[in-house]
Amino acid sequence: QAQLVESGGDLVQPGGSLRLSCVASGSDFSTVGMGWHRQASGRQREAVANVNGGGHTWYDASVRGRFTISRDNAKKTVYLQMNNLKFEDTAVYYCVAYTNPPLWGQGTVVTVSS
Repeated sequence: QAQLVESGGDLVQPGGSLRLSCVASGSDFSTVGMGWHRQASGRQREAVANVNGGGHTWYDASVRGRFTISRDNAKKTVYLQMNNLKFEDTAVYYCVAYTNPPLWGQGTVVTVSS
């Protein structure tokens, strides 16, 4: 059965960095668009970044210039490098494969706090 497993969430101080990983298994996602979404407490889930099968990327304005999404198809892994983290980046981060229907991971918690 296809699944996505995220890791890398942690408690970090403002200005710090984290790298999230999303490992896919059970299916070939090498040509599928992949993305990261996040959900802060009391807010709706929102898209953060995505990368299509050709490697083209998109970023929400709130993270552009600070976050970088990448994929390693050989490792079946999608990464989200997050730099210069801010308090407002605190959220549960979810990996998603844009299949029909979309496939979601279980989430990993990022907390930005001093």
